[in-house]
Amino acid sequence: MDFKLSEEQLMIRDAARDFAKAELLPGVIERDNKQEFPTEQVKRMGELGFLGMMASPEYGGGGMDTVSYVLAMEELSKIDASCSVIVSVNNSLVCWGLDTYGTPEQKEKYLSKLTTGESIGAFCLSEPEAGSDATSQKTTAIDKGDHYILNGTKNWITNGGSADYYLVIAQTDREKKHRGINAFIVEKGWEGFEVGPKEDKLGIRGSDTHSLIFNDVKVPKENRIGEDGFGFKFAMKTLAGGRIGIAAQALGIAAGAYELAKEYSKVRKAFGTEIMNHQAIAFKLADMHTQIEAARMLVYKAAMDKDNHESYDLSGAMAKLYASQVAMDVTVEAVQVHGGNGFVKEYHVERLMRDAKITQIYEGTSEIQKIVISRSILKD
Repeated sequence: MDFKLSEEQLMIRDAARDFAKAELLPGVIERDNKQEFPTEQVKRMGELGFLGMMASPEYGGGGMDTVSYVLAMEELSKIDASCSVIVSVNNSLVCWGLDTYGTPEQKEKYLSKLTTGESIGAFCLSEPEAGSDATSQKTTAIDKGDHYILNGTKNWITNGGSADYYLVIAQTDREKKHRGINAFIVEKGWEGFEVGPKEDKLGIRGSDTHSLIFNDVKVPKENRIGEDGFGFKFAMKTLAGGRIGIAAQALGIAAGAYELAKEYSKVRKAFGTEIMNHQAIAFKLADMHTQIEAARMLVYKAAMDKDNHESYDLSGAMAKLYASQVAMDVTVEAVQVHGGNGFVKEYHVERLMRDAKITQIYEGTSEIQKIVISRSILKD
């Protein structure tokens, strides 16, 4: 058991940390207030290789391991979770899904643009009546021989308005239930494809979240991913890896809030001394640090399982479940450590607290993670 990171992994971590402080921190509060998509920052992340970290170098990706990816996710999330979720979706859901299951033609046409940031991707599974219950897809894709006709609505889609390419999950044969679901690559601008209004969210407000409407959208047969009926398995396999990315995001949010609270405790005075000298504050920081280290070990373990080609359904679910709870607990305590200033935007912790909540919801709620975990531990 080796807890040491390689020199390359440390270099990637440090590069992400430096980028976050230099290019994500300036303007992060204003972007949050205005719900402004970080266009320039995303462009820079693409140029630096953060948008296709694990994808094949053959298609412009970095060919990096999952541990390197979660290290970068943690550092970016300490500063701006709106940017890090864009990185997570593009890497974990879109690029990984295409790189693993796409045809050479699909990879050449789409993946090579997604890895470099020339194009942005979105993953479209959730619907008004199919969030946690992903088998209840109402969006349909009717087979017309050389193409499909796509109809339906998708909800809460990250990068919904800014993406160029969308991986859409739809029902082709309802009688086959989940075995009749397919996954398709849909391009923005196709006739009948409409992007709905932007959601006004509690947190990650710089990330654009939209509903998508498909009205008789013609999708070429060559844009189906995998064999007929592979869509549900594709979604579940992709989300299993995506949960590791969101666990890393939650870890980063918690770590960012803790670092701010610790530094604040060294300069804020009360009753004649810095508040870090009061046991009430010191014990809060001790608990926060311990929770974060425990979450970090779970996240790294899940990433290593994936890198070692071992099953990561259980470890990924545990990492997301625990790290997202730690993100909530630590950010609430960080606000408390800051006192009245914690309720003020300029100190950042209130934004981190708002950002933390979504990590318990998207890419599988905490309740869904408990289902995954309990089924895994009880099946033997």
